[in-house]
Amino acid sequence: MDILRFATAGSVDDGKSTLIGRLLFDSKAIFEDQLEAVERTSRDRGTEYTDLSLLTDGLRAEREQGITIDVAYRYFATPKRKFIIADTPGHIQYTRNMVTGASTADLAIILIDARKGVLEQSRRHAFLTTLLRVPHLVLAVNKMDLVDYSEERFNEIHEEFTAFASKLNAPDLTFIPISALHGDNVVSRSENMPWYQGSSLLHHLENVHIASDRNLVDVRFPVQYVIRPQKATDPAFHDYRGYAGQVAGGVLKPGDEVVHLPSGLTTRISSIDTYDGPVAEAFPPMSVTLRLEDDIDISRGDMICRPNNQPAVAQELEAMVCWMADGVKLAPRSKFIIKHTTRTARALVRDLHYRLDVNTLHRDETAQNLGLNEIGRVSLRVTQPLFVDDYARNRLTGGFILVDEATNGTVGAGMIVEARGR
Repeated sequence: MDILRFATAGSVDDGKSTLIGRLLFDSKAIFEDQLEAVERTSRDRGTEYTDLSLLTDGLRAEREQGITIDVAYRYFATPKRKFIIADTPGHIQYTRNMVTGASTADLAIILIDARKGVLEQSRRHAFLTTLLRVPHLVLAVNKMDLVDYSEERFNEIHEEFTAFASKLNAPDLTFIPISALHGDNVVSRSENMPWYQGSSLLHHLENVHIASDRNLVDVRFPVQYVIRPQKATDPAFHDYRGYAGQVAGGVLKPGDEVVHLPSGLTTRISSIDTYDGPVAEAFPPMSVTLRLEDDIDISRGDMICRPNNQPAVAQELEAMVCWMADGVKLAPRSKFIIKHTTRTARALVRDLHYRLDVNTLHRDETAQNLGLNEIGRVSLRVTQPLFVDDYARNRLTGGFILVDEATNGTVGAGMIVEARGR
């Protein structure tokens, strides 16, 4: 059974938390005591119905204000698929939280209030999901009950958003009219909207094809840890040398010829081990241990790939950066720690080319710095070579984070657009 990671996004009060609560409730993924607690809290707050948004809005400030502040993760499963949900906030000052939740998502659900239509925040989140290369996009037109389940209103929003999405790189876009509060088209088809001929939201989530979204062509294996159990009591492990990590791309099999970067030495895979024993092949996002036929000096941060299909070995990076720090700004000549796959180096910001207005997609080439929640294109110089791909080709080897050297806090997330050699 595969796992679908999806994020919810949209403007404030579009019903993101209520939708997730409805999915959990109607798919019977919550316990009786959780439901009783939500019903009790709903009564105490004077609402006439069970407020399902309380299932995800757990912070006291969130419940008091009726908004989402931090990313909330929830898990549920159906007989067809397992799901990991990231409930992301809608307010502009929490854009960094939304980027965090969507960065690992296979699919994003953007909610739109049927009464208000496509708002500035809806456009912002749609742009961010495409910038983060989320492969599947669902536009859920919520609160259809408040517009009398109007087909005309749904078609207006469909046309308006389609026109905006034509400027974006959205490969798979689906529109679904729903009412999260009443459950229309969430888990089962709604009788209130006979004009809608598509599937319900859960049916779409269960059947959307994600197997081909991952890069299965370019073999990329960043080494995370070298396993040498020399103190093991079993003599068979005294000479064991394995290289552990998560497969970032491609398919690996015993007997495959591979090359080690940065040395350039070639060897073959002798076996692929996991916690449950040896496997015949490894593919993203499996975490495995590779054993090689030859002893090569390999350490954390190195890369194993194919001899004829190697990533760029680069120290000059062009990247789109989303700035997440409140106290410090990104400006030319700034220095940070860069973490890329399992490799850590120091980076210098050589230039800020432009700041991007995520509402109008306008490029401000006069910008001097990037502040909190702002996005721009920068040039970086790195102290040691990184093994990178363009973010559009591989989200794992094309993404990185920037860390403040003084506080050790994450201050930015980057997506590589172009890489140049040493």
